[in-house]
Amino acid sequence: MVRIATIVFAGVLTVFVVTRSIPQELIDRIAARVENDIILLSQVRALERYQQLVDGKSESDSQILDRLIDQWIVRNEADTAQFPRPLDADIDRGVERVEKSFTSPEEYEERRKQTGLSAADERGLVAAQMYLSNYLDSRFRPSAQVSPKDIDDFYQKAVVPRARARGQAPPSLEAAHDYIQEALVQRSINDQADRWLTESRARVRVEKFLHEGAK
Repeated sequence: MVRIATIVFAGVLTVFVVTRSIPQELIDRIAARVENDIILLSQVRALERYQQLVDGKSESDSQILDRLIDQWIVRNEADTAQFPRPLDADIDRGVERVEKSFTSPEEYEERRKQTGLSAADERGLVAAQMYLSNYLDSRFRPSAQVSPKDIDDFYQKAVVPRARARGQAPPSLEAAHDYIQEALVQRSINDQADRWLTESRARVRVEKFLHEGAK
């Protein structure tokens, strides 16, 4: 019979499995408490491996923990609003986008193996990220305001210089219009979400257990 023993020591809650036939085995640690929920060190490690897969590098443990706390805030509100989960077909496309960001399927598989991220783990993380980003998009897109002047300024200050720096002829404003508008809408969504999260963090009870300066 397996008994779960929960032990708090030096401010860090550590979970052990205790059996009659084998010694105590470390399972996980609590990295933070957010209200009545917990964030486990294994969740920090999972997001770290995902960052290594898609970016080739990862943030520090403390930065990743802050991201997970922000994700908790978004997910808590999305769940309360009963926001729909992404469809399997959408998740498939999300995983496919990650794979296509590599030069070849072989490079993608090699990187994934190096990170220690299983295909199931990757799919779960893609689904979670998609759920949160879809909710933020639905919440803040309606209030994203983009004027014709904003589009023209972006075209003159970003699109044209970037094309010329690459030795290319810049696209016409008409051809780039939809791309620019969506880029500016996304910027507005991100800015609104950042302000909302800053305000929300002040209202949420958080207790962190990771050591400062931890990777």
